[in-house]
Amino acid sequence: MIRLPFLRHLFAIFIALIVFAGPASQAHAADSEKLRALAREFNALNTLIRDNQVERSEAKERFKELIQALSREYRAAGGVEYPEPTWCFPLKGYGYRAIGGVRGNGYQQGGYDYFAGNRHTGHPSHDIFIHDKRQKGIDDRTGTPVQVLSMTGGVVVAGEKEWQPGSRLRGGKYLWILDPATGSLVYYAHNRALRVEVGDLVRPGDVIAEVGRTGLNAYRKRSPTHLHLTVLSVAGGLPVPRNPYRALSTSRLTD
Repeated sequence: MIRLPFLRHLFAIFIALIVFAGPASQAHAADSEKLRALAREFNALNTLIRDNQVERSEAKERFKELIQALSREYRAAGGVEYPEPTWCFPLKGYGYRAIGGVRGNGYQQGGYDYFAGNRHTGHPSHDIFIHDKRQKGIDDRTGTPVQVLSMTGGVVVAGEKEWQPGSRLRGGKYLWILDPATGSLVYYAHNRALRVEVGDLVRPGDVIAEVGRTGLNAYRKRSPTHLHLTVLSVAGGLPVPRNPYRALSTSRLTD
């Protein structure tokens, strides 16, 4: 039989935990909501840039401000910093051999400019192809969609869920994830469906989407089903293309 004094002692400990943990939990929740609000602001800015609806100078200034604020609040909200050796290959069940081209030569920086939005040139990216002969967005080997995994840790800062055939949007259903630990902004495009929301925290290997065929060119029959992956370095405040081929070729694989 449990004695009454023992129950009183347990109750006192429970109350103490609430008193001492309460303010910290509330502060953490407030920081998380602040991070989510900043991510929504970035998403709105990214859409304006994408659609060429904002002046370049204004876009650059606001971009730098938001990247700095997001990086700061990410840490305040308890975001974990994952170094590059912990990165994960972004397609479940696939490895670097699925990357298009020969030894990553599909990466062509050209005259790429993030601030040109949907009109940008160049291909500072890697297309990672899946086995999908019928072009249905279904893996021939498993009969199921292929999961897109977050390569890095970070926070989801932009996304587009509403793409429909006939749209001129090249990325289709896409995601942007900011990784403050390495100063990277990672773009995942042509997805079938998104599995995360703007403001969500992610870890390397988390499921964020499914491979699809959305986007102006990716939807066409001539295009094999693939994930379009771009990595931009924002360590200097403004986005600069980075070739992630070496990181992809050594990243952790998931079956």
